Amino acid sequence: MRKMIIEKLKPRGYCHGVVDAIKTIRSLTINDLKQPVYILGMLVHNKEVIKELTDKGFITLHDKSKTRNELLDQIQTKGTLILTAHGTADAVIKKAKDKGLDVIDTTCLDVRKTAKLIEEHLNDDYHILYIGKKGHPESEAVCQMDTKRVHLISSSDSIKALNLKTEKLLVTNQTTMSFYDVYRLTEELKQAYPHVKTVEEICDATKTRQEAVANQSRDIDHCFVVGDKLSNNSNNLVKISKEKAGINASLIETIKDLDIDLLKTLKKVSITSGASTPTKTTNQVIAFLEQFDQNNPSTWTK
Repeated sequence: MRKMIIEKLKPRGYCHGVVDAIKTIRSLTINDLKQPVYILGMLVHNKEVIKELTDKGFITLHDKSKTRNELLDQIQTKGTLILTAHGTADAVIKKAKDKGLDVIDTTCLDVRKTAKLIEEHLNDDYHILYIGKKGHPESEAVCQMDTKRVHLISSSDSIKALNLKTEKLLVTNQTTMSFYDVYRLTEELKQAYPHVKTVEEICDATKTRQEAVANQSRDIDHCFVVGDKLSNNSNNLVKISKEKAGINASLIETIKDLDIDLLKTLKKVSITSGASTPTKTTNQVIAFLEQFDQNNPSTWTK
């Protein structure tokens, strides 16, 4: 018998923002809502959760190539619109209400906090240097707050493209970004604009996961991150394992994504999960790996 050693990194499972969003939806009786009931974007970036909601009759509007505003144009009838945990621009919310839709907002409290910070500084004539991922719904919502004074910073090239003369500059960030990327880009912004004000807004659930991955045992052969491919924080955990811990990593959505040939070569692995990954999914991966014997083909069946 030859079984691998498994290091279970903590925390794992849903963050509080995801828990709150899912609780809100599960508390609703769909037949009591104005029909049809739409979700503007993926409630959370996890296909299992979306399938559960679809089976209950909720209609998820999702297209990576379209903004929330463009997705809203697909709705031609009155009904109910659920806003996701990632946040939604005020202009989109107003447009939804003008279309006669009842609106239910599940925006994460951490995202609300960042939006309030940005709004206060915009009201004080600041330009916002927002470190985030292009196309992510959280970044999209923030950038729509003021298209002229909110500048998306996604790389060093974004900084080089800036030509700002104002003294009033605030650097903040998407809550699910890599803490290490935020630090690096913030330092570059400080070099370009020494007077800039900085407020780091990585949520605690994201940061503690990233720290656990960065500080995992160096004798680990491979790190498995259980998460959806659309999950920004899950993808960042893979990147951090490779770049900060020097440990190769894979993003897997379910046990079906485990590579048996790879597993046969591993002696010690670590397991973590994104903030929108159901605990049961991660536990299924752990259970499979715990029973996996590299010399026993009967344990290789998923």
